[in-house]
Amino acid sequence: MIAVIIAASLLIGVSLGILGGGGSILTVPILVYLAGMETKEAIATSLFVVGVTSAAGVVSHARAGRVRWRTGLLFGLAGMTGAYAGGRLAEFIPGTVLLIAFALMMIATAVAMIRGRRQAPKKVHHELPVLHVLLDGIVVGLVTGLVGAGGGFLVVPALALLGGLPMTVAVGTSLLVIAMKSFAGLAGYLASVHIDWGFAALVTATAVVGSVLGGLVAGRIPQDALRKSFGWFVAVMGVFVLSQQISTDLRHTLLTSPWTWASVAAAAGIAFSWYMLRRSGRTPEQTSDAPAMPDNGSPDRLATRP
Repeated sequence: MIAVIIAASLLIGVSLGILGGGGSILTVPILVYLAGMETKEAIATSLFVVGVTSAAGVVSHARAGRVRWRTGLLFGLAGMTGAYAGGRLAEFIPGTVLLIAFALMMIATAVAMIRGRRQAPKKVHHELPVLHVLLDGIVVGLVTGLVGAGGGFLVVPALALLGGLPMTVAVGTSLLVIAMKSFAGLAGYLASVHIDWGFAALVTATAVVGSVLGGLVAGRIPQDALRKSFGWFVAVMGVFVLSQQISTDLRHTLLTSPWTWASVAAAAGIAFSWYMLRRSGRTPEQTSDAPAMPDNGSPDRLATRP
């Protein structure tokens, strides 16, 4: 089992190295279902693993000039406040509720990854919108502190849109923000959760190696295809985690009910039809039966002169 956990830890680091996020999305399920940790212990350990791995990843990005320190520190300080508050608040929330919230965060993240960014920001901010960055940092930090997730895939778009940063710079700067928020959230958890530091160090060291490997191959992999593939993987993981928190009786009822499968078939049909319409470049209005206008060269336009 240790070998499987080490291999999974490499995947955590590779995700951070290539995408600048996704570490917590993988770490918590690995620690809960492979290592057998309690939910809150797994979240706290995840914050340590991702924090150290992200801090290690900042070094290579900083050397390449892909870290905007002022923006990152400002966003990170605001995120630390929210993350610490979330870590302390988690003490009063049942572990099952935290895992359900985590699974929903995974599914939302997967949808965002699969859809991607529709278009690049039209305006680059030359002056940092401080109030927006602070508010965004606190909200993202609160989510990170509560469920140990929502780091890179929330921070990168915020830095790109609010700070007007190029995507490569946003990824590098996000690692700085993730490290700061993770350590703040960990501080909030340490008041009520015990961590196996030896095991955490093993997972962290492996993840750091994975982040180095991910950074080396990042430029050789088509980012769009990688993002979508990883998004589907996260979606499957999120559905799995969510299903594990549903009671056995309710799960059996849902799986055996004809209404469940009818709803799934209907949703699949709608999604497929929508996809085909988008792919063909048509909208439902364009597919309606509208009378065709005659072309300029049609016989109707070639009237006989009097």
